[in-house]
Amino acid sequence: MRKTKKEKAIIQPDALKPGDLIGITCPAGYMQKEKINDCVKTLRQWGYEVIVGHTVGSKSKTYFSGTDEERAAEMQAMLDAPEIKAILCGRGGYGTGRIIDLLDFSKFKKQPKWVIGFSDITVLHLHLNRQLRIASLHAPMAAAFQNGASRNKYVQSLKNALGGMKSSYSVKSSPLNRTGTAKGELIGGNLALVAHLIGTSSFPDMAGKILFLEDIDEQLYNIDRMMYQLKRSGVLKELAGLIFGGFSKTKDTERPFGKKIDQLLFDVISDNTYPVCFDFPVSHETQNYALKEGGFYQFEVSKKGVSLHEQ
Repeated sequence: MRKTKKEKAIIQPDALKPGDLIGITCPAGYMQKEKINDCVKTLRQWGYEVIVGHTVGSKSKTYFSGTDEERAAEMQAMLDAPEIKAILCGRGGYGTGRIIDLLDFSKFKKQPKWVIGFSDITVLHLHLNRQLRIASLHAPMAAAFQNGASRNKYVQSLKNALGGMKSSYSVKSSPLNRTGTAKGELIGGNLALVAHLIGTSSFPDMAGKILFLEDIDEQLYNIDRMMYQLKRSGVLKELAGLIFGGFSKTKDTERPFGKKIDQLLFDVISDNTYPVCFDFPVSHETQNYALKEGGFYQFEVSKKGVSLHEQ
């Protein structure tokens, strides 16, 4: 196992209690308001109060859920409001990177709360880790609650995390897995956003960490390019472990790239020796367990299967 560099301890927001208020906002792409109805209903059934921001179902005529200033102002208000104990992002898409530098985290730092989401919300997760050393939740967003899906184990894992339960996941083995054990801080998210943030003030120190990556709708050559960016920047060399989640709906060029997705990923990291797993249930699809960004985990890969246990 690799030793982590000395780094300021991570701060974990308090677990939610019955009656606590959750704010829902869209800091990136547009989302129809009716798509959050099941989410709001379920959160209330879990015992929480809910406030829905104006960016959800906004009157924006563009891709975004409002102007940069409108989205930043609503996120700022939810970060600052002491009565809001968690912020659930309605959806990702694209746009969080346009507003991250407009946000003031000084009040949030004094009263941390859970920020929840995935995909484009990777920007917030990595920024909170790098700049504030505050944990957050990479987890299902509002659309995942629709049509009774709130009862599945993936959305339920968010419920458990909000209530203060430590996560423990076990999944089957994959042929290209590399066996081994690692302990370390968990960090990661969408590959496109992780690669995008390299060289910015939002990119965390990856030394000794367990990195997880997932993506959707990408060309195989583009995934290869982003992975080589991580490799050439030194990110992959410093890790304690690596988790590949779902890479769904990948696309190939007319002249084939020549490799399937798992082999492509494996070949980029083949010269490292830490444990690696493929097909972990973190993705843009239904299979998307709640993972605590900044949480300390034990990661074990054996021929029998893969386990990821929060310590």
